[in-house]
Formats: sequence, C-alpha cells, structure tokens
Amino acid sequence: MARRSVNEAWQRQAACRGPRSTLFYPPVAPETRPEREGRERQAKAICAGCPVRAPCRDFALEIREQHGIWGGLTESERQALLERRAG
Repeated sequence: MARRSVNEAWQRQAACRGPRSTLFYPPVAPETRPEREGRERQAKAICAGCPVRAPCRDFALEIREQHGIWGGLTESERQALLERRAG
C-alpha cells in the first residue's frame, strides 16, 4: 500500500487548525497532571465536533504518530487501540 501524503485534503478541513492547534501537543515547559488533563479535554472537545475526525485518527494510526492528540485520541489511547487490533 502506498504511504499517504502528509498534505491530505482532509487536513484543510480540520477543526484544530490555527491558534487552537497548541492544545493538541504538550507545551515545551513541563505541565502538571491536572494541566495536561485539562488541555487534553479541551483538544478532545474540538475533535468531537470535527468533520474529519475519522480520517485524522486513521492517518495517525497508519503512520504510528507518537505525539499529540489526533482524531480525539491521545498517544496512549492510539497505542492501546493498535495493540487491541493486533490481537
């Protein structure tokens, strides 16, 4: 199967584009657990209403993205999903 282009058309429709994109990745400075959980909640709320949530999640799973929130899933949630799929 051919690897998808990073510049896929669905990315232009993503609700996370723009200034809110910083919520989807941890800050440079360490954050407390409550800060991280709050940031992730906000990011997931944006994902919940995103018209391209499924292709975003699928892309992150396909490329084994290790950072950030994609398609409403954190790094650990994506890893757990991949492990469940592997059986």
